[in-house]
Amino acid sequence: MATLFIVATPIGNLKDISLRALEVLKEVDLILCEDTRVTQKLLNRYGIKTPTLSYHQHSKLKKIDYILDLLKQGKNLALVSDAGTPGISDPGNKLINKIAEFAGVEPLQIKIVPIPGPSAVTTAASISGFPMDRFLFLGFPPAKKKRKRFFEELSRQLAELKCPVIFYESPYRILKTLNELNSLYTKYNIQNTDIVVCRELTKKFETIYRGKIEKVIKEIEKDKIKGEFVVIVEGKH
Repeated sequence: MATLFIVATPIGNLKDISLRALEVLKEVDLILCEDTRVTQKLLNRYGIKTPTLSYHQHSKLKKIDYILDLLKQGKNLALVSDAGTPGISDPGNKLINKIAEFAGVEPLQIKIVPIPGPSAVTTAASISGFPMDRFLFLGFPPAKKKRKRFFEELSRQLAELKCPVIFYESPYRILKTLNELNSLYTKYNIQNTDIVVCRELTKKFETIYRGKIEKVIKEIEKDKIKGEFVVIVEGKH
């Protein structure tokens, strides 16, 4: 029986890898990577010699078919992303969905096994201080098309759902994003909403910004804008 392991890897600090993840990465026949160069740094750190194969958002259908053929041959594979948990705002879901069609089906009996671990979403949520019994995760905002609609929808959901909203943003657009969001606060009567912005989580220059959005914008403007960001907007009470 072949197994596809969905392996969570560190979002920054390489020490956050789990013992189980290291064990799996050492024992599988092949590791499927979003970027083999990024994954190789982790493998080198822990002396893992398992071969790698790239699988990312631009991979064609024939790459998925090739991976499926390996599983049909009885090969055990691991799927990792550059950082965090595969399938969460990540192209791995397409592969997992395809393989799932054959999971448990005779005579192949392919298994899909999660190896849990780091995730930027839950890491940021854990330090937000907001009620997190439920929240809405929206991934990355559109870079160009549908961007205005995205923030309109986000603001409406904040006002209606009354739960925190979490999304990712790049250093190149974080200020633009926060300013766009701020401009919609009055329209949806959520001016008093608090926000938490996390930068470089688990890394040397990890920074957490808290407070009203105008305050957070001013603080970020003073700093060097680099690294990935996680934004959590408090739900309206």
